[in-house]
Amino acid sequence: MAFDATTIAVIVVTFFVGGLVKGLTGLGLPPVVLGILTAAIGIQPAKALILIPTFLTNVLQACTGGRGRAVTVRTWPFLVAATALTASGAFTLHYFDASLMSSLLGMGLMIYGVLGLFKMRLTIRERWVHPTGVIFGGINGFLTGLTGSSAVPGIFYLQSLGLSRDELIQSMGILFTLSTIGLAWSLRMQDLLSANLAVMSAIALIPATIGMSIGNRIRKGIPEEKFRTVFHVALLSLGLYIAIRHLSHLGSH
Repeated sequence: MAFDATTIAVIVVTFFVGGLVKGLTGLGLPPVVLGILTAAIGIQPAKALILIPTFLTNVLQACTGGRGRAVTVRTWPFLVAATALTASGAFTLHYFDASLMSSLLGMGLMIYGVLGLFKMRLTIRERWVHPTGVIFGGINGFLTGLTGSSAVPGIFYLQSLGLSRDELIQSMGILFTLSTIGLAWSLRMQDLLSANLAVMSAIALIPATIGMSIGNRIRKGIPEEKFRTVFHVALLSLGLYIAIRHLSHLGSH
């Protein structure tokens, strides 16, 4: 696939915006990029282009903050279950409607975002952190394999632990990185990444990283409580977008 100057400009701006949202909230790069680029270049090239920026920005997010070891020790049963059970969703993909499941995940994000704005949050007591982590991780892994989205219900679990703003962002980076590794085998099987798309995907990493860096700086300047509001508005917006996108896809069948 060849790219003209206009298309390259659209790709660069799109990945910058996606990186900015991810730096500010800790998530959102794939839906933002796919939402814009699917209309510009088609869904399959768009999926291929996000592979390198998504994986490496997740790794960067997982390694930034200085609390990686602490949150990993606290959440390791959740992380292990979320990674190990990713294959279960992929193996049962043929038995479920992925668009329907993605729509339900979007609605779940919307409901959680609204509840968070009204300060209605799930809280897990310390003695239940590991047992519930296995349950939440297992469900998260299954849904990741099924839909490709690794946000639900993992974000709900991580936020219920009362993590600070920066701990929450870093723990999401660890979750998303491990989930991507869990999905790697299926991506290889689908042969999504041709040589020129791989080069363009690597180039797209640059604006995504710059946007993420600026988003990080903006986030650090936001007070903790205000960040919670920004975070839940982002979840609500992201959930609304995912639900509408996949519900319209259901209607096209």
